[in-house]
Amino acid sequence: MTALAMLTLGANIISAQVKLQSNNIDDVLKAMTLEEKAMLVVGGNRRIESQEANGMLGGHARQVPGAAGMTQAIPRLGIPSSVLTDGPAGVRINPRRENDPNTYFCTGFPVGTALACTWNTELVEEVGKSIGNEVLEYGCDVLLAPGMNIHRSPLCGRNFEYFSEDPYVTGKIAAAYVRGIQSQGVGTSIKHFAANSQETNRMGVDEVMSQRALREIYLKGFEIAVREAAPWTIMSSYNRLNGPYTQESKDLLTTILRDEWGFDGIVMTDWTGLRNTAAQIQAGNDLMEPGSESQIKDIIDKVKSGALAEKDLDICVKRILQYLVKTPSFRSYAFSNKPNLEAHAAVTRRSATEGMVLLKNEGNALPMTNVKTVSVFGTTSYDFIAGGTGSGDVNKAHTIDLMQGLTEAGLQVNSKLATLYKDYQKYQQSLAAAAPARGGWFLGKAVLPEMAVSRPIVNVQAQESDLAIITLGRQAGEGSDRHEEGDFTLTDVERQMITDVCNAFHLAGKPVIVVLNMGNVLETASWKGMPDAILLAWQPGQEGGYSVADVLTGKANPSGKLTMTWPVNLIDLPSSANFPNVRTANRTRGNNKVELQDFTKHKEGIYVGYRHFVTEDKEVSFPFGFGLSYTTFAYSKPVVKATKDGLVASITVTNTGKRPGKEVVELYVSAPAGGLDKPARELKAFAKTRELKPQESQTLTMSLSNYNLASYNEATQSWETAPGKYTIKFGASVNDIRATGTYNLRKQHVVKCHDVLKPSMEL
Repeated sequence: MTALAMLTLGANIISAQVKLQSNNIDDVLKAMTLEEKAMLVVGGNRRIESQEANGMLGGHARQVPGAAGMTQAIPRLGIPSSVLTDGPAGVRINPRRENDPNTYFCTGFPVGTALACTWNTELVEEVGKSIGNEVLEYGCDVLLAPGMNIHRSPLCGRNFEYFSEDPYVTGKIAAAYVRGIQSQGVGTSIKHFAANSQETNRMGVDEVMSQRALREIYLKGFEIAVREAAPWTIMSSYNRLNGPYTQESKDLLTTILRDEWGFDGIVMTDWTGLRNTAAQIQAGNDLMEPGSESQIKDIIDKVKSGALAEKDLDICVKRILQYLVKTPSFRSYAFSNKPNLEAHAAVTRRSATEGMVLLKNEGNALPMTNVKTVSVFGTTSYDFIAGGTGSGDVNKAHTIDLMQGLTEAGLQVNSKLATLYKDYQKYQQSLAAAAPARGGWFLGKAVLPEMAVSRPIVNVQAQESDLAIITLGRQAGEGSDRHEEGDFTLTDVERQMITDVCNAFHLAGKPVIVVLNMGNVLETASWKGMPDAILLAWQPGQEGGYSVADVLTGKANPSGKLTMTWPVNLIDLPSSANFPNVRTANRTRGNNKVELQDFTKHKEGIYVGYRHFVTEDKEVSFPFGFGLSYTTFAYSKPVVKATKDGLVASITVTNTGKRPGKEVVELYVSAPAGGLDKPARELKAFAKTRELKPQESQTLTMSLSNYNLASYNEATQSWETAPGKYTIKFGASVNDIRATGTYNLRKQHVVKCHDVLKPSMEL
């Protein structure tokens, strides 16, 4: 035997003995063949059957039915597969399995907008722990969540998954969510990185924006989550960003994410087909999901041809190995398939109430007192919407509707009206069953069209019941954006129902309550004057009817506040001039097909949401940060003190009302004149009290660094905090400032960055 042959044989023997451990990753990498490396960076969803047939998957490594994706196993090297599961409102897996009498339901938690509107990071972390436990006990490794894109427009179909129009709120809530989930020994994948703020043409649209808008608005939330919570993974979005696909942008995935922010996890693609695999890997996209044979072959061919350096592939492979050794699959965790769903339902019910926002409450119509019989209008009252559609939906065992919630609270729902709605519901469902399939799980259950109720019926209800509740429902989700008419605005039937019910019940001296069961913003300015109270319940999860009843009856005091502006009109938002479902000038019609431009210009720059409205002093229906309570709060003793690298601000909050309650204090900052163009004020911190008894006080303290105060200067490619006097404003909303202080910065603070991601065209 030649010396070369002996060396080759020895190498093969060593390779056969290497099994993945946390301390031998480099050895495993050296032992891998090119084909194995290509397999590891490509998801395994499309290879499951063949792998199982060949014994490549087994035991804890077998994919969980209904999970969104997986990584591929290489048994000879002890490399397990890992399981990736949706989604933002709870684990999404199949609830039933073939030849298995057991069920695998998961808890449907409140949607992202509801969680964010709690402004309670401790509570969000608790929700995260419950979700993380279900990830773990159902045999999964990573939850593909949270969604962190900015509410640029109320028409974005996936806003329900996301948190806010403000990047600071987005980052802080996301960080709490990630910490909670990862405390259970499983990972998260924060998404969609970055600027996936519309669903229309999401696979190819180029989101074109200034470097400043990108840094300050669309990336800042991700930066906060990465620095404060260290997510295991990040998901790169479908869209282009200032030219290249985000999945192929080294500037985004390496220069900013890794070099500037210090991210040390893996990046996976959103669920994409074959693109430029070499560009994805060179950019720092470690894992391509859901995976296909064509992607594996493409990687191998490009390495062999020299189009892709194997050392670049090795970087991604090593990062995936580093990820794998952290997973429950690698630990061979003996998952139970039996998480404590009852305990998690209690967390859901409680967290949903805290995210609800009381928008109006004239004459103390709420909480309901001396009310026995209630007339409940609106099809959604009897078919409550727990969450949005698509990957953000959860296969849950039940959804509690409003009728069930009110009944459990001891109220009598008018049976005549309820019977009308139930019969209508059955009729609509029979029509739906006879209609062609509308897209399966991706589109979710259709929301029933609103039932028209005649005035004579309404008049009878006004005589028979003590109070009326009207529920308005909206549904949206992945793959398409909302429309203005009849979605953002009321339908004609809804408007007539509100008018008739309010007229009849007010004539009888009885109040009318409107409950909004939706994940996004609705036009309210044209009709909010009619009802006595409006409760924004969001899509509150599977216990929704109970949660709403808890607030309506006063069992829970509403303490949620809006994390997005509710405009008077859609066109008042500067993004409306450049959002696909309202930019009709960008549409051409031919052969009955609507074609949209393949780019969206963010001409508004940093003036997204409240930043625009407060700077232009423009009227809104409900401002950012707004939310009422059943009690009242006074702010006193504002203190602002300089620290070594920033400031500490404190305020004392006193419950001056007659009911226990919680209060959110929002800290806004107005910058000194003379520096970069800035909004009139920007949110830079927030805090929430514990539940305060009447006359009880609590002092809240918030810290800010000089870096937190910075704006991005494109001329110097730096985060800059200008010297001068900053006004620190303690607010109950962006338009309700209760106390102020000042902070003097003597010397400019600068953090240098890379000159990357310039816009691909003139703005």
